Amino acid sequence: MASTLITALSFIVSAGCVGDRLIGRIAWEQSRIVDLTHSFGGDTIVWPTEQDFKLIVQHAEHTEHTELGYYYSSNRIEMQEHGGTHIDAPIHFSEGKQTLDQIPMEHLIGAGVRIDVTESCGRDQDYRVAISDIERWEAKHGQTPYGAIVLLDTGYAKFWPNRKAYLGTELRGPEGVRALHFPGLHPEAAAWLVRKRHVKAVGIDTASIDDGQSTAFETHVALLSHNVPVFENLANLDDLPDRGFDVIALPMKIKGGTGGPLRIIAVLPTSR
Repeated sequence: MASTLITALSFIVSAGCVGDRLIGRIAWEQSRIVDLTHSFGGDTIVWPTEQDFKLIVQHAEHTEHTELGYYYSSNRIEMQEHGGTHIDAPIHFSEGKQTLDQIPMEHLIGAGVRIDVTESCGRDQDYRVAISDIERWEAKHGQTPYGAIVLLDTGYAKFWPNRKAYLGTELRGPEGVRALHFPGLHPEAAAWLVRKRHVKAVGIDTASIDDGQSTAFETHVALLSHNVPVFENLANLDDLPDRGFDVIALPMKIKGGTGGPLRIIAVLPTSR
């Protein structure tokens, strides 16, 4: 199964340059894949005003073996666009911008960098990642490549799926929204990434790219108004190096969607 996935992915970017290195079939076969996606299930964390993810079994166990001798099972799902590991399409916070199906594929595939802000976020649950955090990272690891996909590691993925620890509250509805506490990206830093580094996309391992106490969602606006999609509720960022990996983020292609479930992976050399 793994070899089939690697072969299939190699055709997506065969003979193409993604990030700092040329990815071809040999590179794929020598790479390690890290899944940055939380599984969807009954414990999937959603926004306090949204309904929970539901997997509805449509074929009971005793009916799955048909009279013709083959096994068959099928389920139905009910979910929000913006629950679990998902993508925010630009239209989510910017009128007239790209819907989910209009996002160019090249904005979803590219060189990734991981900016570790776990120490600051551990001290302040409402921490907002600043330009100074990015500049400090660049002083140590080199300039963020133009057109990179920037992933912010706050350390909050370790709390998943504990709603209280992850969101700062177990309350639902408008009261739950007011009680949210988790880190995010400062809007000035978001604008800097767009203006100075021309990023393709930005991801984070919290429920929102804006911090939990945000009421105007300026960071969403700063990114999405420039057609820079956002990835939220990411997993396993602590399994990535600071740079030297590639990101493939493929959402469900929903026509007219403002967002949707996302299967996102990182690809890095096995030596890392």
